[in-house]
Amino acid sequence: MDVAYASDAGTPGVSDPGSVLVRAVREAGFSVVPVPGASAFASLISVAGGLDKTIVFEGFLSPKPGRRRSRLAELLAMDVGFVVYESPFRVLKLLTELADLDGERYACVGREMTKLHEEYLSGSVQEVLVILSEREKQLGEFAVYVSGKKNGKLLE
Repeated sequence: MDVAYASDAGTPGVSDPGSVLVRAVREAGFSVVPVPGASAFASLISVAGGLDKTIVFEGFLSPKPGRRRSRLAELLAMDVGFVVYESPFRVLKLLTELADLDGERYACVGREMTKLHEEYLSGSVQEVLVILSEREKQLGEFAVYVSGKKNGKLLE
């Protein structure tokens, strides 16, 4: 007998409490296999509109402000695109630090990707920061793409 577990909360076992189900099924003696799908990284890159040939996946940055800011400065200095993941509790801090370092850099932010309330915002880091800052609260998980090009716009 085969059983499939699907979730409207993103990838089962990653963005939801599906890991509890996985463990119970394995402990009952059954095998568990994934159905491969795109990651938030691949999904965001496919819709970001970036012009970079090289893109670094950084994942979650340190929650410590000094470390986070230092790593962001390093990533921006590399002149390659990069993607970071961020929680709704720290996404404004992340975008504020990016704006302080290079607010004109092109960015695309994916929120709740592969989920019911999926949303994408793009523009300069400063523009995206303004849009999100105007919201009462931040909901969902975020993936943030930042262009490595000093001016990631297609047209002047």
